[in-house]
Amino acid sequence: MPLHQYAYFALFSQHISADDMASRLGITPDEVTVRGSRCTEPAVLPTDHSWMVVCREPGLRVDEQITRILDRLQPHTDRICDLTRRLAGTGGGAVLQAVRYFNDVDRPQADTTGAPNLFGWHLDREVLDFLNATGAELDVDEYDMTGDKNAD
Repeated sequence: MPLHQYAYFALFSQHISADDMASRLGITPDEVTVRGSRCTEPAVLPTDHSWMVVCREPGLRVDEQITRILDRLQPHTDRICDLTRRLAGTGGGAVLQAVRYFNDVDRPQADTTGAPNLFGWHLDREVLDFLNATGAELDVDEYDMTGDKNAD
């Protein structure tokens, strides 16, 4: 079964920009969104500013992707905690997001001969402690991309 997945840790706010978050943390994000920014494709209008550290490396289980993210963030836990407390007071916060697309036949597939099983994953105590310390939520999105076989 074709599988495409990635994970990211994001700080978000309706009032504090991603540039300001990066300045406060001293960490350059991998991706950002700007609240209310205009996009031509897809037609999405972000509701928040977001600062994100992302792992899209193929061939890793979600927990391995999360470990790569936390390896980068854990040295900065105190600053992240301070900022998430400030963001929480303004309707913002932090999230660790895992996104998985099953049966994603529209994406080029890597050679999976001898590849590890990517379907099972877990969060260890170190990850849970980081989420607790930073006040981050865990959000897992899983999508079946098979399509409706009964569609005309």
